[in-house]
Amino acid sequence: MKRYKRFLADVKLQNGEILTVHCPNTGSMTNCAQPGWTVLLSKSANKKRKYAYTWEMAVDNQGQWIGINTNNANKIVKGALEQRKIIELAEYNQITPEYKVGDSRIDFLLQGDGMPDCYVEVKSMTLCENSLGLFPDTVTQRGTKHANELAKLAKAGHKAILLFCAQHSGITHFNIASHIDAEYALAVAKAKKVGVEIICYGCNFSSDFIELADSIPNSN
Repeated sequence: MKRYKRFLADVKLQNGEILTVHCPNTGSMTNCAQPGWTVLLSKSANKKRKYAYTWEMAVDNQGQWIGINTNNANKIVKGALEQRKIIELAEYNQITPEYKVGDSRIDFLLQGDGMPDCYVEVKSMTLCENSLGLFPDTVTQRGTKHANELAKLAKAGHKAILLFCAQHSGITHFNIASHIDAEYALAVAKAKKVGVEIICYGCNFSSDFIELADSIPNSN
């Protein structure tokens, strides 16, 4: 029905009951949350939670699936890393989540015999405009900080990856949303120049799970 106070949404069940649910998404959620769309919720077993339900996914009027819970992106990517589904990273067999680098935490440190250390930062991409996936959907100082951190790591001789997890089934190609955050776009461009690899993978959706699917090309 509506999203408000960033972390809350009102949802009407099929029986007419209206629930207030937790919305685990700090972005603007542009084109992701129109009243009347179908939503999928999960229920927590934690009885101390004020709101038992969490908004996990949405299905728009065109039948496209959208992953609302941005926290799922790292879980999706971790599962794909463990199953060696990400071609560019398939040779790595040691995965350390939330690795501290400087005053930041990089999502994953990957290591493997005879391989350079690889640092991976994951971003959840849900903004879709005519099949073009865009990131970010709002100004992201945190994202700019992470892009700069990856650039430092690449300059130091490490392998550094910025991985977009496209949690929207309508996305067929992607780009950086420079019209939304020019500073972030500049930081990513500079990172790319010094060796940071920019990759994007789509997702397969069902009512029970989201899993990483195929590589998505850059629109450039």
